[in-house]
Parts: sequence; structure tokens; C-alpha cells
Amino acid sequence: MIPEMHLPWLEFSVLLPLIGALVVARLANRDLARSVSIWLSGATLFCAVGEWVDFNTLATFEAHDHWDVIRLIFHRDVFVIDELSAPLLPLAALLYLTTIMTTLRTKMNRFSFHWTLFSESVLLATLACRHQWVIIGLLTVALIPPYLELRQRKQNTRVYVTHMGLSVALMCVGQWLVGREANAANPPLWAGFLLTAGALIRSGICPLHCWMTDLFEKATFGTALLFVTPMTGAYAVMRLVFPIAPAWALQSIAVLSLVTAVYAAGMALVQRDSRRYFCYLFLSHSSLVLVGLEMATPIGLAGALCVWLSIGISLLGFGLALRSVEARTGRLSLGNFHGLYEHIPFLASMFLLTGLASIGFPGTVGFIGTELLVEGAVAVYPLVGLAVVIAGALNGISVVKTYFRVFTGTRHTAAISMSCRTTERITILVMVTLIIGGGLIPQPGVQSRYHAAQALLAHRSPSATNGEPHQPGHDEHSAHQ
Repeated sequence: MIPEMHLPWLEFSVLLPLIGALVVARLANRDLARSVSIWLSGATLFCAVGEWVDFNTLATFEAHDHWDVIRLIFHRDVFVIDELSAPLLPLAALLYLTTIMTTLRTKMNRFSFHWTLFSESVLLATLACRHQWVIIGLLTVALIPPYLELRQRKQNTRVYVTHMGLSVALMCVGQWLVGREANAANPPLWAGFLLTAGALIRSGICPLHCWMTDLFEKATFGTALLFVTPMTGAYAVMRLVFPIAPAWALQSIAVLSLVTAVYAAGMALVQRDSRRYFCYLFLSHSSLVLVGLEMATPIGLAGALCVWLSIGISLLGFGLALRSVEARTGRLSLGNFHGLYEHIPFLASMFLLTGLASIGFPGTVGFIGTELLVEGAVAVYPLVGLAVVIAGALNGISVVKTYFRVFTGTRHTAAISMSCRTTERITILVMVTLIIGGGLIPQPGVQSRYHAAQALLAHRSPSATNGEPHQPGHDEHSAHQ
């Protein structure tokens, strides 16, 4: 019997932005629509945090909502959270709240608040779902808002539709082929292959990653950021592929993801357009998360889960800082120096801090997770650990290089004030608190992610590791350190 939370946090988290989307769509005043969206997103974040706290008080691996109406209708647990998804809901809610808060008046006519709230509702429902077919359906629904925006902006949607349509088709066929008795000890090979291919396309794994750069070039920065940053492709891998794939298949996915991580890091180093640069930087980091997720070892999986959260926080702040700069200057060329530090020092500080946090700089939230990820990778293949370090080094060089290009090198003259707004300062304060706080006090987060990794591996068949048991004493000692 699955334990029940004390309050219906999940239903509130999903329904608040959905109802808000209907209300905001009827508002003609854009300032009012933005204000209402901020309040609704804030309330959604409060419910998501309440869900996380409530779940932790139960001391269990999984739990369903209190007064679960969906369960009463379908006579099964559809919305069930576990140690994997519990912290992802507050992170997703924070992503939407901060993106709406940092949307300046110059961008409000291009940014759709009601579709943003709708996307938030769909994303939270996806992260709170365990049923495979419902996950695939929600991932499909999430494709609608970016598509409508591209059409409204009169952009070519062929690349986006082709890749996302192929991803959905592969996942549908793959899930249809999965039998009732499928598990890691008795894997359905063709079903696993199709599900993996569909999820990896959604994740932007090379060579089928061009849809991501196309989206960043043609859609608004906010919409592209909200679509890719939650890493729903990685979530699909964990829910659809991880339970049924054998260890050798997961390690093959990890190698493919590692190639993408190094390739994207190299591409980020030579980009001249700021949006393409962020796209490749994010793609490199999200691929590193997949590397750890597919190692199928406690240390590697725990490291990946830690990096998943740290990347979500740090690259969220990095992308918002870059978006705020673009709102003041237009799209940036990284081939020139812009010298913006004197005008927006707060954004410059946030840009550098979040960029360094994303590569695991000591004292930031990503440091311990990156160390665990490297240790887990080396335990499986020593050369994999070296490649992870190379990707991290290239990303670090590109972050520092981009910082100098955007904020130093010349003196920028502005006719109007470019100083940060109050909502942007609040966002910067929240990001700094999470990044530095998580770096100085990492033990609770690491312990939680390690316990989640052990539980996820325990739910796979014992023979999923090809009869090679891990060394629990060594893993627990490493995670404690």
C-alpha cells in the first residue's frame, strides 16, 4: 500500500497554473497578466515545496496525494512521487516563477503568460506521474506551446515538428511493445531500443540535436529556456527505459551521452551567437547527467541526481542572466566585447557565479555532485571519467571566455539606465542563496540523492548488474565523504 501525504499538494501544484492559464488568457492588460502570473507561480512554488517537505516527513520511497481525485477516477495511482521526482517539482516551479519575474516590459508582448502557465501545469503533472502512457501523453502535450509560438512568430517549424514527432512516435511504439513481464532481467530489446531512441531525441543527444539549436534561434529565449531546462528527456529515460534496460544497454547510452557532452562542450567554445552558446552549454551538461544516470552504480547514479539538481539551479540562473542582458541590448554576438559590467554589475556577478557553479566550482552546489559523477564514471570505465573531466574543462573555459566577452573589454555607452529591476534582484538573491548554501552545506542533499539512487537500483532486478554486485561499504563511505 503506497503511503499518502497529509495534504493534496500535487493536485494544487498542477491545478493552480492550469486555472491561472484560463484566467490570464482573458486579460488584455499585459502588466496585470504578468502580475497575476507571478502570484500564481509563487503559490505553485509554495505547494511544490510543501509537497517536498510533506514527502520527507513520511520517510518512504514513494507516496501519492491526499484526496487523489485522479486515483478515484482511474482506480489506480497515476500521480505518485518518489525520491527521484520529489525535489524536481520545486525546481520546476522555481524555474517558471523566476522566468516570469525576470520578464521585462520590453519582452511582454512577445512572451505568452497563459501558455507559460499551461506549460508549467503540464510539466508538474509529468514529474508527478509514474504511469508510462500518461508520461508519454504529457510529453506530447508539452510540445504544443512552443509550436504555437513558432507559428505565431511565422517561423519554420519543420525541424521542430520532425524531431519531436519522431521522438513521440518511437516512444509510443516502444511502450506498446513492452510486455507486462518486462524487467531488467528479461528486457524487451526492441521496445527498449525504441524507447531509448525517443527519449534521447527529446534530450538532444548527438547527432539528433539540431532541433534544440533551431528552437533557441527561432523561439523567444524564455520559451526555449522553459522547454529544455527541466530535462524531461532524462526523466523519460528514468521512467521508461531505466526499469527495463540491462546494465550493458545503460552503459551504451552513457557512452553515447558522453560523446555528446564532449562534442557540445567543444561547440560551445567556438560559438559567436549567445543563444547558440547557451544551447550547447546546456546540452553538454544535460548529457553529463545522462552519463551518470545510466552507469547503474550507486555512486554514479547519486552523482547524476545531484548534478541534475545543481545544473537545474545553476543553468537556470545563467540562462536568466543572459536573457536579462538580451532584453536590454538585443541578441549578443560573442565575437565582440560589450563591456556591460559597469551598467549591470549584479547580472554580471550572477552570470559568473552560476556559470562556475554549473561546472562544479568548489564551494558551489555543483561541486560534490560533479565529484561523485566522476568517481562513478571512473569505476565503470576509466576513460569515461577522463572524458567527463575534459567536457567540464571545456565548459569552464567557455564560461569564463563568454563572461569576458559580454561584460569586459570595452566601455559601453547607454542612452538609458540598464540597472537591475527589483524582481531581477530578488531572483539573483534566490539563486545566490541556493548555489552558495548548497555548496557550503551539501550533506543533506547528497545523502538524499544517494538514498534515492540506492532505492532506484533496488527496484531493478538483482541480475540487472550482470551478476556483479557493487561494494556497498565503499559506496557509502565515498558518499559520506
